[in-house]
Amino acid sequence: MDKKKMKQIEEVSKEAEKEIEREDILDILLDEDNKDPIVLLDNNGRRLTFEQIAVIPYNEKIYCVLKPVDKIDNVQDDEAIVFYVEEKEGEEPVLMVETDEKTAINVFDEYYNLLDEAEASSKKPKKN
Repeated sequence: MDKKKMKQIEEVSKEAEKEIEREDILDILLDEDNKDPIVLLDNNGRRLTFEQIAVIPYNEKIYCVLKPVDKIDNVQDDEAIVFYVEEKEGEEPVLMVETDEKTAINVFDEYYNLLDEAEASSKKPKKN
């Protein structure tokens, strides 16, 4: 393949990557059909991959529970992390780790309550 074609392919790839990075995180989180992992950048610019577990509205904020696919220091393999959506006027929404332990526990509790409700409603007999 000649250098000109390689250059064109690289430019298209870079544009596609930029487009993916520009996708609104809320659109990704709220897309029920999305089965793709969520890729976030940490403070050092390292890409971290997560599996989406749940989106939880709580106290007028949107939270999400994400399970790391990649190994993260101080996070066990069976643990998930609570993030909240931070929205600032004129900027794209971003995910921030919830650092308040009480809030994170309350979000997990809300998640478990929603699971219990879904399980209970699936066990109700259907009316004919």
